[in-house]
Amino acid sequence: MIKVEAIIRPAKVEDVKNALDKAGYVSLTITEVKGRGQQKGIKQVWRGREYVVDILPKVKVELVVNDEKADEVTGIIQQSAYTGNFGDGKIFLTPVQKVVRIRTGESGADAL
Repeated sequence: MIKVEAIIRPAKVEDVKNALDKAGYVSLTITEVKGRGQQKGIKQVWRGREYVVDILPKVKVELVVNDEKADEVTGIIQQSAYTGNFGDGKIFLTPVQKVVRIRTGESGADAL
């Protein structure tokens, strides 16, 4: 099993969620987070003064899938979160050793 974590723009959450839902991936966790990438934030001008906003609001989307589905999920997220601009985000894939469903005690792929 693979845990897919994507850090994306808040404006793209609905697009990503709908694309994953359409493909049959309905179980996910969405968390509001803050961070910065290589560009170290953005410059904004307000009332004639320049400000650097170096911690930006982002959204983390997390889901665990079977190994053979990881590339498909990654492609769906990449395509639906894409704007072509700096700050589109990143996708991280991490192996998951075990999953247990609390309610039933099922484990492994049955718990997904």
